[in-house]
Amino acid sequence: MNGLEWSLVGAAAGIGILHTLLGPDHYLPFVTIARASGWSRARTTTATALCGVAHVLTSILLGSIGVVFGLGLARMEQFELGRGPVAAWLMIAFGIAYAAWGVRQAIKQRHGIAPHAHNGHLHIHRSGDHPHHHDEPKPGTTRAFWALLTLFILGPCEPLIPLFILPASRGEWSSAILVALVFGVATVGTMVGMVLLGMAGLQRVSLGPLERWSHVLAGGIIAASGLCVIALGL
Repeated sequence: MNGLEWSLVGAAAGIGILHTLLGPDHYLPFVTIARASGWSRARTTTATALCGVAHVLTSILLGSIGVVFGLGLARMEQFELGRGPVAAWLMIAFGIAYAAWGVRQAIKQRHGIAPHAHNGHLHIHRSGDHPHHHDEPKPGTTRAFWALLTLFILGPCEPLIPLFILPASRGEWSSAILVALVFGVATVGTMVGMVLLGMAGLQRVSLGPLERWSHVLAGGIIAASGLCVIALGL
């Protein structure tokens, strides 16, 4: 590789890590939903990695289309920047909807009704029923994952576009792919690392009587993450 390629690869790694750390929407939704839903570390890691990969691949695909059709860097960056607020507002909407769902779940638990799924079906336990544990996801949390995946597909990965288009526009596709790969690994790795750190921290926190409101708190934090993106332009 020449000097320019090494510079692009180094920039891709550094920017991939930095833009993830500065964007709370890259990790807080996973931390809070995992905590509220009792996801295992493996399930949380898988969900985070899948969303991260989809997030990066979407921008790579759009960047490739832009190069093939001769769209300039400025137009592609403008398009990516335009996607940002849309994805942020959708995250806010998702957070509010998730919090509303959490209120409903909390009210059910207050009345001694605890719906949950195992072995592929849903049943209900009331207060006084036999205690037991299940490793399967609670109702609604699978839909939460698909909602997050959709948000990350729609969300832009603005810093990648110039790094990818610069070599691709010169026909140096191998360099463009390498830059995208390094950026993707840095981004997804940082996302997973931050989520696991957040989970480890929250496992030490007991909400006590507020535990049944954990989904509401998760929804509020997710909506706040979207607001941060809009307010700070992250």
